[in-house]
Order: sequence, then structure tokens, then C-alpha cells
Amino acid sequence: MSQTNPPNRVDMVIVGAGFAGLYMIHRARQAGLSVRCFEIGSGVGGTWYWNRYPGARVDIECVEYSYSFSKELEQEWDWTERYAGQAEIERYANHVADRFDLRRDIAFNTRVTETHYDEAIQRWAITTDNGKRLSARFCIMATGLISAPIEPSFKGLDEFQGEQYLSSRWPNSEPDFKGKRVAVIGTGSSGIQVISEVAKTAGELFVLQRTPSYPIPLHNHPVEPGHAAKMKSQYAELRQRQFNSFSGFTLVHSELAPPPSQSALEISEQERRAEYENRWASGGLSPYYAFTDSLLNMESNQTLADFAREKIRERVQDPDVAEKLCPQYPILTRRLSPETHYLEVFNQPNVELVDLNEEAISHFTLKGIVVGDREIDIDAVIFATGFDVMTGAMDRIDIRGKSGERLKTRWSQGLTSHLGMMTHGFPNLFWINGPHSPFYNPILLAEFQCDFICELISDLDDSPLAMLEANAGAEAAYVALTNHIGNSTLYPQSDNYYMGDNIPGKPRSTLFWFGGFPFYRKQCRLAREDWSGFELG
Repeated sequence: MSQTNPPNRVDMVIVGAGFAGLYMIHRARQAGLSVRCFEIGSGVGGTWYWNRYPGARVDIECVEYSYSFSKELEQEWDWTERYAGQAEIERYANHVADRFDLRRDIAFNTRVTETHYDEAIQRWAITTDNGKRLSARFCIMATGLISAPIEPSFKGLDEFQGEQYLSSRWPNSEPDFKGKRVAVIGTGSSGIQVISEVAKTAGELFVLQRTPSYPIPLHNHPVEPGHAAKMKSQYAELRQRQFNSFSGFTLVHSELAPPPSQSALEISEQERRAEYENRWASGGLSPYYAFTDSLLNMESNQTLADFAREKIRERVQDPDVAEKLCPQYPILTRRLSPETHYLEVFNQPNVELVDLNEEAISHFTLKGIVVGDREIDIDAVIFATGFDVMTGAMDRIDIRGKSGERLKTRWSQGLTSHLGMMTHGFPNLFWINGPHSPFYNPILLAEFQCDFICELISDLDDSPLAMLEANAGAEAAYVALTNHIGNSTLYPQSDNYYMGDNIPGKPRSTLFWFGGFPFYRKQCRLAREDWSGFELG
């Protein structure tokens, strides 16, 4: 580096100011570390800053989808809805940033372009798009698991003269679709939420679907004051249940629910149906853990899938349309999609479902889209085309470890990680809510991983050593265990982003830890015993 423009030096650089990055700032300060955070956007919130499309809403109850590290924060913040919308969650993120004075360590509108490890001085050299350079002992990637959008790439799109919108990069000024001919491409969770809202005002709406989702009614409603006080009084018990649960969301009908204890096949059809009806009436993600083997046994899974398809047919009037909306892959192997009146949209005379398996997209024209043998004239198109999950955001940064090895090149051959937080050959580099992290409540997972990282750093600082990285053997064992668990589930039985299937050329492997949070926590504890999971230097 140039001697005339030496980089600033800090203990830790954090990339991303979503919920993980915000807590990492707070936790690093508590550990006595100097810290600098870089955020591409102009505000905090991560996913909830960028995804401001109509209908954007969380699908875990807010009392669970919230920070647990501050009892005062838990008691002072009041959620207005059971499942808050984007604007309210963004307000919550801003409240946290202000309450704990986190903004002074954040540089907004700044993209990190390079993070290179300098072996001679055992520090990371970080470069941003505006020329800012820093030297950090530790580098933390809080870039998010669903923050790298898949950009639409259709033939002729550059020539299309209508309006274009990407659900994950929605404009601050709300577009007006009243009376317009609108197409939505994509029917995952984001697409379903967008469709439900745009259908209210569009003159005509064309829903272009390749793979249907399993929808479940969200059953959102305002929080009653009495219930809010009750939940606040139960926070200690709720958090304990969350931390000891498989996935970190435990409520059914806004009440604490016991964990599943039996197979769907161990009880009568009447009892099983009653449990599914209970979960459907509760809404959200509660069906994930109605039974112990819903994601392990195809016969058990089929009972839930049949129930879900029955619910679709009950709500869609046209039998042919209903069948096109019925998925045929194992339920839960693609993200379940909580929704509000989504299926009823297809009963409206101004809405047409376009099955891309029958009429594939050929190209865009000046005025519309050619599907199959016909052209659909439209005024606007909305792309809800998903994300490059887990690895995508980190792949877009030039990350180089020892001997100049590129992390993107490493992962192009197959995903590696230890504890879903680091990888061999990249010392003092960690990520939060990233590759091989648990399928778990993301805010609570961020708290756990940030605490774990800071505890590692504290232990390291008590020694004469300056660097730690994943032990190669321990990493190989963790990867093997992660893949073994993933292959023991039904996830490999469908095309899904959990396996990286939505990105052409991405090696197919398990991207998440599906062994549950308690078992994951055990792996972290074992790795810390006598530093058995790490190499020190």
C-alpha cells in the first residue's frame, strides 16, 4: 500500500448494517474493540431496508422475530401487528440503531469491493468503492443470507419500453398500478406478497408462474394491548423455548407451543387432520414443526402436502387454475409462503395465471412479453426472481485469504465452512447468518454467532497469539456432517435454493445446517474445547 495514503486501522470491520451487523457493532464495542461498519444502502435494516415492495411482511411472529439481548428493549418496544410489515420492522431497526448509538460507526452508501488478507502482518486490507481503505485485525461478513438478488436476464428486456421493477430493489416512491396491465414474474414468497397487493388496483394482472408455492394464510391482525402485556411478561420463558427449539419460532395462535414429539403416521387420520387445521388456523410458519418427521419421511410429508393442496382447491373457483397452483414436490422443501388472500386473486376476472411450463417466456418486445405463441401487451413488469442465497452476497466481494486464494473460487468447487461462520485458509474472517448456518430464527442466530465470535476473540487476546482460523480437519468433519444431515432430509427431493438449485452452475450441496439449533450449539461448544476446532498463530 502507498506510504502517502496509509489505511486507517481498526480492530474489526463489519460488512452490512442489517440486524446481524447492528448487533455485531454493539457486541464488539462491549468487547472493547474498535469497529467500522460499511453499508451499501443509505439506512439500516438490511433485508427490511431493501425489500419495501407492496405487501412485504415478516412470517415469524414479531415477539419472536426480535432482539433478545436487551430486556429493556423488549419491554419498551410495542409491535402494532402480529406479523409486522416492512415499514414497521425498518422502524424497529432504526430505533435499535439510535437507542444504542450505532450509527457513528457506520459508513452508509459504501460498498466493500475487496477484502484481502496480508499474511505478513496478519491483518485484512479492506477497500471500498469510494476509495476508502482500512486495515482490520478481524473482518465480519454480515451480508445476509437473502441479500444478493438475481437480476432478470431475458432476451429483448433492454428494448421493453414499459416500467420495470425488481421486488428486492423497490423504489422509495410507490409506483401507481391503477388501471395498468401488469405482469409479475415469480411466485415465491416475495412474488406472492406483491401479487396480493397489485391485484387490488391493476387493470389486468398476468401472473407468470413456473413453479407454484405452497401458500398458507398468514392470519395477521393488530396486537391487542392486553395480549402485548401478556407476551412481555412471558419473554423469559419464550426466549428459553426459542433457544432450545429446533428453529427458533415456537408460537401457535400466539401461544407458547410444545415442540413436536411424534410422527404424523403415529396417530389417526382424524387427529392428524385436527393438528393441520390448527396450524392452518394459526398461520405463519407453524406447520413446519407440526410433527417430527414432516421433512424426514416422504409418507408423512405427503399427508401435509395433500392437506395443503386440498386447501388450495377450496379457495380457487376454476378447477384447472387450482390444479396449476398445486405444487407436486414435497411440501416444506421449498419455503412455505404465508399469504393474505393470495389464492382469491385468481378468482378475479382481471387476473390470468400464465403457466410457464405450457407457455415459456420467449422474449420481451417494445410493448410486452412473448410467451408460447402469443404476445401479452403490458405497461409494467415486476420481477420477483429470488436471490443467490447464502453465498451470493459474499461472492460479489473480492475476498482473498492466505496465498491470495479467492473465496469465490474455493466455493465454485463446493461449499466449505466450519460452524457456518468461517473457513480454513481465511484467518480472522467470520460470517454471520451465512453459508452452513442453521435454518433458525435469523435475529437470534445473529446474537448467538456474534457472541460466539467475540468470545473467541476475547480468549485469543488472553493468549500471545493474534490469529485463528478453522482447523482443516474439523472443517471437513463439519461439512460432512452438514451434508449428511441435509441428505437425510427431503430437501434434495426438489429443486430449491436450500440446495443452490436456483443458480445455474452453482454446485449442488446443502447450504444450511438442518440439524436444529441445540445440536448446532453443541458443535460450537465442542470446537471451543481446548481450541480443538481451530488453528492458532
